[in-house]
Amino acid sequence: MKKTITLGTALISASILLTPAQSMAQTVDEDTIRELVSRLELESYKATIKGLTQFGDRRQGTSRNRAAVDWIEQQLESYGCATERLEYVFDPEPQPSRPRPPQSNEVIDLTTPTGGRVGRNGSGPGGSSIYGYRVGTGVNRDLMAQPDERIRELNREEPVNGARSQVYCTKVGTSRPHEMYIIGAHMDGHGVNEAVNDNGSGTALVMELARIFNAPGVETEVSIRFALWNNEETGLNGARAYHEQRVDLQGIENPPGSGRYPEPTWLGMIQHDMMLWDHGAPSADGIVSRDQRREADVNIEFQSESDLVDESADLAFFFKASADAYTTDYPATVGPHMTNTDSSVFMNTVPSISLRENERGAHTGAGWNPTWHTPLDVWTTFTDDDFRLGLNAAQVTLSAIAQLAGASLQD
Repeated sequence: MKKTITLGTALISASILLTPAQSMAQTVDEDTIRELVSRLELESYKATIKGLTQFGDRRQGTSRNRAAVDWIEQQLESYGCATERLEYVFDPEPQPSRPRPPQSNEVIDLTTPTGGRVGRNGSGPGGSSIYGYRVGTGVNRDLMAQPDERIRELNREEPVNGARSQVYCTKVGTSRPHEMYIIGAHMDGHGVNEAVNDNGSGTALVMELARIFNAPGVETEVSIRFALWNNEETGLNGARAYHEQRVDLQGIENPPGSGRYPEPTWLGMIQHDMMLWDHGAPSADGIVSRDQRREADVNIEFQSESDLVDESADLAFFFKASADAYTTDYPATVGPHMTNTDSSVFMNTVPSISLRENERGAHTGAGWNPTWHTPLDVWTTFTDDDFRLGLNAAQVTLSAIAQLAGASLQD
């Protein structure tokens, strides 16, 4: 079955779907999209996340982080996706110490409050808010707050300033290799844990898409880059380094006449950050449910204050339409407040969106996720309902990018 996909004029003018010389519609083989989506399997997604847990929280500036980058590179190469490294230096000035929330082994028990004052989100105790109650959030730095001795030992080494690297690989387009979509996630974490949700869930999603798009017989007209950013937790530093080093290289053929474009022109940037936990707001006693809520969904966010808000909104709603057509378990919603993740670096240069488990600022920031930067972000915390939410986010991005990049299956 074939169908025609059209998007708004803002998206077209930004060259998200088509160059100006092309038609304003693209014919898509729907059977191809469904076949590619069917290749996303829950157990494969879980296995990739599980592989990342061997490196603990993958905190930047440590040997466990470097080992994780090496492992990701090896996996990508095993998929047939040629890898490259981007090098940079992270050498910040020492920061003054700040008080941290009290840490204790209680944080590992989801049946007890996660600590911090409980109040109505936005206006304190007794006030009204559409988001309900909120609890305190913070980053765990206390090694002994992690009750699992094995995980404690994985995370014992403290970070040091210095050289950093991050890996990416590229699926080269057959007819438009000089243009590309960037699909990203940050691979570093912290909190003395296994960084399963933040952000093994997004890293594994990007890796699974790299595996599927680079499988034999899969072609795309447009190039796709799969980027695993480092140093997100320290201020989006890896993504910033990539942007600074490569923004001016876009679309330049090198060597001239070779047909090779080391940095194809960016058509869109799609980030994935925390994909698993949508258990709802904390109750009045600060407890968050152990179960995925019935209203769980994949959140697709753009930033309403970006220079390219119209184009980014068009991209977000195109992803929403793909979710409506191709996800199996959870719906998707669109929100205008993308923040605090690597796509923020790109949002004034190229249309950019972020996929995640719930609204970053309103929900995660209000304590909806007790695993965020705490010892709870370990494999045993999560159920298949949680992992399936991440898999559905992968279905959204795969189906949307397959359409936008002109995917096809060859005999």
